[in-house]
Amino acid sequence: MANPMKIIKNGIIDENPTFVQVIGMCPTLAVTSSAINGLGMGVSTAAVLICANIVISLIRNFIPDQVRIPAFVVVIASFVTIVDFVLQAYAPTSLYNALGLYIPLIVVNCIILGRAEAFASKNNAIDSFFDGVGQGIGFTLALCILGLVREFIGAGTAFGIRVLPEAFPQTLVLIMAPGAFFALGVLMAVFNSVKNKKA
Repeated sequence: MANPMKIIKNGIIDENPTFVQVIGMCPTLAVTSSAINGLGMGVSTAAVLICANIVISLIRNFIPDQVRIPAFVVVIASFVTIVDFVLQAYAPTSLYNALGLYIPLIVVNCIILGRAEAFASKNNAIDSFFDGVGQGIGFTLALCILGLVREFIGAGTAFGIRVLPEAFPQTLVLIMAPGAFFALGVLMAVFNSVKNKKA
């Protein structure tokens, strides 16, 4: 068994899905107009990622190579359906509506399928659990930071709470689609610059 803290750190920093691997960009750019939306999508994806990693790791020796990917998709889709039902029942309606179509699309998220193929199908369930935790935290933090930057500069709020006075000039373009690309590019540059200096 590998070192759990090293696996988690790998997911958060060394192989961060958003800032380093640049995968799962569709929900990253689409739902991060606010920090709460980023948090909701990140936690939902992390829950599916952790559960799918564990199950795929447990059944990996029973899946024929010819149907490996379809089997992974079935496992992932099962957990996405559960997460969707839980959100529909317990999440605030505004959050559920904001995430909308992007929750079912977690099924084909490159992060989950990629980790299933690259890690869970080759390692034991405990290591796969920690890999899911690390990648999930990394993805959630990235979405929260991106959403917080866009919301703060674009609307003067943080997690829906007014921080800047109403008179403060707001850069609404950051809340719109072009702002997502700009903010992501700047944050990726900062993240990788700091990571490379520490390395």
